[in-house]
Amino acid sequence: MANSEYRASVPDDWFVDPVRLGVPGVRKADVEENPLAWQTDSLCAQTDPEAFFPEKGGSTREAKKICGSCEVRADCLEYALENDERFGIWGGLSERERRKLRKRA
Repeated sequence: MANSEYRASVPDDWFVDPVRLGVPGVRKADVEENPLAWQTDSLCAQTDPEAFFPEKGGSTREAKKICGSCEVRADCLEYALENDERFGIWGGLSERERRKLRKRA
């Protein structure tokens, strides 16, 4: 099949909305509609969730390493602080670290 034959079979109005498909890194700008839209771009959503909720005394190193390169880290931390998340790694901080941060603020 020649390239021109293939293109002829695609409708002119064909469009795939990457936001509706849930493509990481692409989200709607209207945060008021969905205040958790940042989670679409989070790296933790693409990895093993157990790393972000280690057992008591368990290592947080892996989760914090992932958070360190996440583009929505600030949104994540803000969410955890506003909602008083008591478990897990959020925005690169453990519950203890978030508690200390709240006390300083």
